Amino acid sequence: MVRTVVAGLDGSPESHAAAEWAAREAELRGLPLKIVHVWVPAPDPLAQAPLMGVETQQQWSERIPREAGEGLRLRHPGLDVTEDRVTGTPSDALLAAAKDADLLVLGSRGLSGVGGFLVGSVGLSVVARAELPVVLVRAGEQAADEEDEASRAPAASPRPVVLGVDAGGPADAVIEFAFAEAARRATALRVVYGWNLPPYYAYGFALDAGLYEELSLQETDSLTEALRPWQQKHPAVEVVLEPRVGSAADHLVDASREASLVVIGRRIRRGALGAHIGPVAHGVLHHSIAPVAVVSHD
Repeated sequence: MVRTVVAGLDGSPESHAAAEWAAREAELRGLPLKIVHVWVPAPDPLAQAPLMGVETQQQWSERIPREAGEGLRLRHPGLDVTEDRVTGTPSDALLAAAKDADLLVLGSRGLSGVGGFLVGSVGLSVVARAELPVVLVRAGEQAADEEDEASRAPAASPRPVVLGVDAGGPADAVIEFAFAEAARRATALRVVYGWNLPPYYAYGFALDAGLYEELSLQETDSLTEALRPWQQKHPAVEVVLEPRVGSAADHLVDASREASLVVIGRRIRRGALGAHIGPVAHGVLHHSIAPVAVVSHD
């Protein structure tokens, strides 16, 4: 089995941004890149239309990955880039194409006028069902911030990787992914975690500064212990713990403004209601400025 990074490509600006991000990630990992274009044939009545004939549609679907691959090989000499064209329902086809991949990268439209993503049904379906890490990248300057690192002053530090965790039960797979990404980029890891006050403080009980500090330190000590094995594995990665009271999603979105990548987890659920993502992941996916990596875990 050949390990790869897979990028989904549909010809949109956001999918090209995703393919570019995936190329840089493949270089960091020392892996080949596979570009996957899902071709959904037009229904028969449309296929017979003069401007959407079968031949024209097929040529268009073949040209998209071929031209993207040529461009990536020019910009990333030495990177092994292959193109694949598959048919089927987009989310099913992408998941099948990335079955044995290390990472699947998809594009997501930026919201007009404000920062963040507009995550379509395909992206949400893939994220909710994938058992491999999925990265969503939006078109725009922030999504490509690593690409223009060379234009920064020599003294400038790379943007950190931001990790969102549940302090009460951090998932090993999510932590390992975030540490590895920070190590590849030679940058810091900002660990953002939300915690809430005991319920009785919501009913008017005052919280003095000393008790607040004590509760915060307890959360920090617990998380520090949970992170210790990965800190020992990646000693060069500077870790900054950032406890926050309140909505974890809001704090992660704020942190994304200065991040190269935001890493969050998604618990794998195999219930009768089908796959879905949690509220924190949903909020971060729609409003993060930086690319978002969703790492599934049990």
